[in-house]
Formats: sequence, C-alpha cells, structure tokens
Amino acid sequence: MEERVSFVSDGLKLAGVLHVPDGRGQRERRPAFLVLHGFGSNKDSGGSVATAKMFVDFGYAALRFDMRGCGESEGVRGRVICLEQVEDTRSALTFLASRPEIDPDRIGAMGASFGAAVAVYTAGVDQRVAACVSAGGWGDGEKKFRKQHESPEAWRRFAAMLEEGRRRRERTGESIMVPRYDIVPIPPALRGNVASGSIMEFPFEVVESMYAFKANDVVGKISPRPLLLLHPANDSVTPTEQSIDLFRHAGQPTDLHLVAGVDHFVLSERNTLVITLVRNWLDKYFPVSSPSR
Repeated sequence: MEERVSFVSDGLKLAGVLHVPDGRGQRERRPAFLVLHGFGSNKDSGGSVATAKMFVDFGYAALRFDMRGCGESEGVRGRVICLEQVEDTRSALTFLASRPEIDPDRIGAMGASFGAAVAVYTAGVDQRVAACVSAGGWGDGEKKFRKQHESPEAWRRFAAMLEEGRRRRERTGESIMVPRYDIVPIPPALRGNVASGSIMEFPFEVVESMYAFKANDVVGKISPRPLLLLHPANDSVTPTEQSIDLFRHAGQPTDLHLVAGVDHFVLSERNTLVITLVRNWLDKYFPVSSPSR
C-alpha cells in the first residue's frame, strides 16, 4: 500500500509517500524507516523509491518525503540547509510515530549521500531513531569538499566561490546562486542518476552549511543503537574515506561495508550484494519481529 501524506516541519508543509507492506494484521504495528533523499533531490528519485520498496519487501513500512525546498514540499526552493534537514527528519519521525500502522519505538532512518549525513546526524541527536543506515554518506563537510575539489586548480575555484559568496553578502546582503556541480562535482557518466526535478543551483548559504556540517561530532552518540555504513569502494562523488572516518568516530554496534562494483548511486542500482548486506544486517540488529515483544 502507498499513501500520499503530508506533515508540518517548522511551519512548512512537507510532502511524502508512506509505504506499508501487505499482510499486516488489523492492529499490528510494523517497524519502519524514514528514507532521506540526496542533495537537492526528492522523494521520487530512483534511489528513494527503490529503498522504500526494498524495506516493504523486507516487511517494514517506509516513509519517503521531500525535504523543505525540494520536490513538492514548501520552503524556499533550493534552500537545503543541513541542520534544517535534521529538523525536517525529526518532524517526519514524529509524524510516522503517530500513525496507527507503525511501532513508534522502532523507527529507523536510512539516507543516501547528503541524506545519509543527515540521517547519521539525526540519529546522533535524537534518541528516538532506533537504527540508522548510511549509504555513501559523509561526516566532515570541509574534508569532503577538499577531496571533491582535490586539484590545486579546482580548490582555487572553490575557495574563490566561497570568498565571493561571503563578500557579496557582506556588501549587498544578498546571496549568490551556485550551480550544483560547482558544489558537488559528479562525473558526466553518472549525471543520468540525478533525479528528475532535482535542484540545479543553490543559494550560497547551502554551501556554508555543508562546509560546517560534521556528523562525526555526534555519530558516537548513536551507540548502543545499531549503525550500518555502506559506501562504494571507489566513490567518484563522495570520498570513500568519509564513511571510514564515520566508523572511526562511531561506537558499537557499527558495521562498515565498502562495496566493489558500484558507484555513488548505490541504492538506485538494485545491486544484489547491497540488498543482501542490508537484509542480513537488519535480521541481526533490527528484525521485523522484535525478540522482546
């Protein structure tokens, strides 16, 4: 079953789709996952849809939703500030916990890329997140940007953009708009994975928020709740070392899997190995039927 839903976050109406598996008993409450989309993407991206359907196939409910300023949600278009997305995720959790189909004590969060960083951060600051799965995420915005713009020439361009953004705001009070690929470079061969309707330019404040965002600072607070870190072994978008650093800062139980043969958009590829990894991890740490119930 799929149901179009909406909920409020910080006074803004956010749009979502709730997936509930067939065969649920009349009064049965299922564990669920929030599905967080990537940078400037939306709930209808290939990865978000595939992830929600994967959870339903496993017996979980899933809520995929548009962050503020994205997709069908309200908010300033393209204003995807990291901590505001954390607030949206917490609002989504509150909404999901209110649904009669959902076990409010067993709601996890899974995100991809930008959404993975937000999922980890949210789990670190909100004890209600019962489990967390990060796919291609990052823990230190500054280090991520330095690796993404690694050559001296690329870093000079990025640093010049930062300086111009700050100077323009100080001089005029206005924000420059920055093209998507000037913020997060994506090889042309992978750009077909960018979801239809994705935002292609962002206000400068988005770059600043990503630069300062450090899920590494809070990932250790997730323990003893379970955390799964998935990352392509050779990620051409988000440096693989970001998930390794998250693992180093995390408590236990935390599992890290670096997967060969996939690139950044790992969840949209329906890779059998990735799906099996997630299912086995869920069976061990966050099964559909809680042993204590």
